[in-house]
Amino acid sequence: MNAPAKTATKPNPKEDRHFVTALARGLEVLACFRSGDKALGNQEIAQRCKLPKSTVSRLTSTLTKLDYLIQVEESGKYRLGTATLSLGSAMLARLDVRQIARPLMQELADLSRSMVSLGTRDRLSMIYVENCRSSAALTLSLDVGSRIPVASSAIGRAYLAAIPDRERLDFMERVQELDEVAWPDIRDGIERAVEDYRTLGVTCSFGDWQKDVNGIARAFQPGNGLPPMAINCGGPSFNLSKEFLLNEVRPRLIETVSRLEASLLR
Repeated sequence: MNAPAKTATKPNPKEDRHFVTALARGLEVLACFRSGDKALGNQEIAQRCKLPKSTVSRLTSTLTKLDYLIQVEESGKYRLGTATLSLGSAMLARLDVRQIARPLMQELADLSRSMVSLGTRDRLSMIYVENCRSSAALTLSLDVGSRIPVASSAIGRAYLAAIPDRERLDFMERVQELDEVAWPDIRDGIERAVEDYRTLGVTCSFGDWQKDVNGIARAFQPGNGLPPMAINCGGPSFNLSKEFLLNEVRPRLIETVSRLEASLLR
């Protein structure tokens, strides 16, 4: 009998002499802002970042002076500043895959009467970098920059199904540490998604992310050193049934991703 494989030790960035803790904390403050947030106070930021409020106060003061944050005079709370906008705009402008994918995504959205989204992972979320909507039916109100959970969404599960096993296990360990109670259902959903990807060519989320939302997704490698991305077809369950998505939309989604991959290789 073979000896059990040893579990790889995950590197701790704080033990890396090149790791700048102050910089990392500042970036965590910026990353804690979500698309639906109007403004956050130091206490809210401290809770989200799990940092002392005194540390957060210094960080927000510095980020405000550099225009990465704007302090709202009436409330004293903070909003993302123009410097963050320039960073995001520069990144999106250089993401050539968006321009190549958009016409293919719009065609799929019109055919499936759904919202078709392109996204990639950021921590425990998938962030949308492109969206196309059908004009023929009601779709979700999500837009570019919106975040949805990796573990329970079709697009996040497609990402997880496409990455190496070790990376997926590392991600699952992190999710388990954050929510032991919900973990059994989350684990089952991810394992089911990996099997679906092998047998169906897509991952699914039928009421798992939100009970009235259905979706399927497929991942691909965009190249140029970028991490895996995924394309999702989704919408309200009353408009997109499980059967319609699997029988009618699934082959079109697989074809769309194949066409996109071929275009990226040119």
